[in-house]
Amino acid sequence: MALQTYRFSEIVGNIAAAVQSSASALTDFTVGSVLRAIAEATASVCLWLQAIILQVLTLTRAATSKGADLDSWCADYGFERLEASASTGQVTFARFTATQQALIAVGATVQTSDGSQNFTVTLDTTNSAYNPTLGGYVIPANTASVSVPVENTVSGSSGNVQASTIAVITKPIPGVDTVTNTAAFTNGIDAESDPAFRIRFVAYLGSLSKATGAAVAYAVTSARQGLDYTITQNYAYNGTYQPGYFYVVVDDGTGHPSDTLLANVANSIDAVRGLTINFGVFAPVVTTANVGMVLATAAGHTHATVVAAVTTALTDFINSLHVGVSLPYTQLAGIAYDVPGVANATSITLNSGTSDLAADDRHKIVAGTIAVA
Repeated sequence: MALQTYRFSEIVGNIAAAVQSSASALTDFTVGSVLRAIAEATASVCLWLQAIILQVLTLTRAATSKGADLDSWCADYGFERLEASASTGQVTFARFTATQQALIAVGATVQTSDGSQNFTVTLDTTNSAYNPTLGGYVIPANTASVSVPVENTVSGSSGNVQASTIAVITKPIPGVDTVTNTAAFTNGIDAESDPAFRIRFVAYLGSLSKATGAAVAYAVTSARQGLDYTITQNYAYNGTYQPGYFYVVVDDGTGHPSDTLLANVANSIDAVRGLTINFGVFAPVVTTANVGMVLATAAGHTHATVVAAVTTALTDFINSLHVGVSLPYTQLAGIAYDVPGVANATSITLNSGTSDLAADDRHKIVAGTIAVA
């Protein structure tokens, strides 16, 4: 039930009306009168009490409480806010002379060229260059480079960086000369906001029946913010029909989620799955989209600037595709024409052809070489 509230003047008026209706002789409520002073003093106390009551009502509902008060409210149900997540992605270590083997140790650090963001090399046992005996990623002799996963040392969206901004190896690595990130890191996320927290709380209540699709979806999204996923029922990961089994493909925006993240998602799902129901959690299979395009620039525009803008637009669009979403070949031209200054786009190729790039629920398409001229 909503609380009826009153303004200061309304309270004073109500007091005057009540007094005058009860005692006809007490009619002087002009400014400066004793009765007016008493009424205004009483109204001030009423406003203070009204404010306290409103504050209490706000704190007793999840829909109106905020910050720590909302956390406290939801904690009664064992429900917690998701923490901020650090940005992650792939960097490429390279060298000018490739005569000797080199090792990129897990825990090696790199940073942006301005020194504002620091990243640490993380473990990815699925990376073909990873050597568990040496505890790092090997660049074999006669191999110029290797790509490895890194994670920002600070959580939050402030750790997101543009492409080619990670350029400093903080401690020398024998046999390695340079480092760079070919793609932007955009999956750093701040701590869960109050509105998102409330929405997830509703999903949490809806998941309490357990062993439902909604419960599994809630479990996945509770492992970390910003996850993209697909859920496939009654089929094994290899595509064969298998009743009573489901698998989940999870991506954190990079196409290469860490083993730790996959384990966290699996543990979260295990808490809600039905008894005897088996499942698996997998990283997406990355399909690289290489795009070629030749532009004609409209008058009044600088060709190099337009080329850079189209390259960025294509890269951002491709990397924004969700797991299981295909890339239509014809959409590439539309993205280019949306960039100011593009008069014509020709010689468009997608992986050296003119066909769509298909993706099923196990695949994620990511941008590869975007050659715009």
